[in-house]
Amino acid sequence: MANYLSLSEEDRKRMLEAIGIASERDLYRDVPEDLYLKEDPNLPSGKSEMEVLRQMKALAAKNHVFATCLRGAGAYRHYIPAIVSEVVGKETFLTAYTPYQAEISQGILQSIFEYQTMICELTGMTVANASVYDGATAAAEAAAMCKDRKRSKVLVSAAVHPDILTVMKTYTWAAGSDLVVVPAKDGKTDLAALRELADEKTAGVLIQQPNYYGLLEDAAEAGEIAHAAGAKYIMSVNPIAAAVLKTPADCGADIAVGEGQPLGMPLSWGGPYLGFMAAGKDMMRKLPGRIVGETTDHEGRKAYVLTLQAREQHIKREKASSNICSNEALCAMTAAVYCAAMGPRGIQNAANSSAAKAHYLAEKLEEIGYKRTYAGEFFHEFVTEAPKGAAAALEALKKADILGGLALDENHILWCATEAVTKEELDLAVNVLEEV
Repeated sequence: MANYLSLSEEDRKRMLEAIGIASERDLYRDVPEDLYLKEDPNLPSGKSEMEVLRQMKALAAKNHVFATCLRGAGAYRHYIPAIVSEVVGKETFLTAYTPYQAEISQGILQSIFEYQTMICELTGMTVANASVYDGATAAAEAAAMCKDRKRSKVLVSAAVHPDILTVMKTYTWAAGSDLVVVPAKDGKTDLAALRELADEKTAGVLIQQPNYYGLLEDAAEAGEIAHAAGAKYIMSVNPIAAAVLKTPADCGADIAVGEGQPLGMPLSWGGPYLGFMAAGKDMMRKLPGRIVGETTDHEGRKAYVLTLQAREQHIKREKASSNICSNEALCAMTAAVYCAAMGPRGIQNAANSSAAKAHYLAEKLEEIGYKRTYAGEFFHEFVTEAPKGAAAALEALKKADILGGLALDENHILWCATEAVTKEELDLAVNVLEEV
């Protein structure tokens, strides 16, 4: 896919001749005549490149990018090395082509293989797929993986991201499964309630680590409770935090999922993002989408192949456990390039710096009356009370070109700090709030 393709009238004529038709209308000759527009659609006239560029810049200028960002809640502003966009932006990779023919798709297959390998290293799991649409979709797909004839109930913590819960409700409703929300206590999953709810009908248990409120769950104990009931254990994890916390595998997870946006993808006003999925070997054949493997050809040369495709094209649709047929290939490659550029130490440094700055912000906010709502260990997000109301606090920060935390309600704010924010920016935010 090139950045610019010219097409003259002569080019157009030769293309039509090559496929044996006289005009573009012949491409639609099977469309009934009564479906064609009889009147001019009244579209505006075309513009020159300069005019279009001017209009697009005017539209883009309506967006505002804050100098400082103290908001997370599922999408995070991390530092992205310049090499990431430089590599991923090459025309060679800007294609939506699906690698059905492995022998001519070695480049894209290798990039997917490298991505899968890095996701396995982050999660500690045995195998990863080639990605799904986003973190919420990954969580819902993981729940579907756990279902069998005798078990169709899914338990999900109330402390997960609301978007995850919403998508899971949609999936389970459509599949005829039961979704039960495990209540939260003091900002974390109520493990006593989980133990009571987990029974012989439970197919899977899902918790988020760190959870929506930024707190670190007792993930290992949650896994023990799930397995004691004979259920599968799913962990939805932040990939940056995964570099310094116990891996899902260490916590006993059968499936690890998460939102891959922190791995080199800018906020981009909401997407596109990336859903990663990884599992143990026994769950490999239930992973949706595709899995790329490395092998050798008949001459002993390294080669990449589509090892597994659990896709509805190959089985009866009504028997498919998943109907996802695509993957976020360019986003997955972005994640792979980011991980390669940062390396294990770089991602760990980003995680440690994020945690340190978030704890510093929490301490400074505490000093001016913004008390933490929930006690306990947290990674880089935390909830505080807002003494004068969340709206007043966030409006004051906005005037200082600071995007404050997310208002959970009128009096509580979910804050976030990453390595991309400086101590001076944090101090400025605290000073603004102190004046409020």
